[in-house]
Amino acid sequence: MKRPAILLVLVLLVSCTSNTIFEKPKDLIPRDTMVILIQEMMIASSAKFVNNINSERDIHYMAFVYEKYKIDSSRFNRSNTYYISTIDEYIKLFREVKDSLEKKSNSFKRLKKRKDSIRRDSIIKLRRNTSINLDTITIDNLP
Repeated sequence: MKRPAILLVLVLLVSCTSNTIFEKPKDLIPRDTMVILIQEMMIASSAKFVNNINSERDIHYMAFVYEKYKIDSSRFNRSNTYYISTIDEYIKLFREVKDSLEKKSNSFKRLKKRKDSIRRDSIIKLRRNTSINLDTITIDNLP
């Protein structure tokens, strides 16, 4: 009884590990474009929960990404399935996406820090000018 059960488990384990590489689609999205496309899709999916300028939420930005790159979801899915079938390359592709998004994030953080510094300096300068002007005004100078 134990041998057939062990044999069945072994057959299931072997059959579950598939090294199938799907046939390359005719309209395959090039790898470098796929990296950029996935970046844009990640940004679009995370922007769904953030208020935009008009304080609107739940806007589906993915359609804008498809429109920008002139593709449809089925073409993306076919290309994505092909790239997933070569998992080592897909991991490299996602590392590129991650590195690029981290660079963008760091760039935005530096820009925000600089803008905040400029704003803080402007407020300090404005307060200094206002306090100097208030100090020079006396009761005699008021109308």
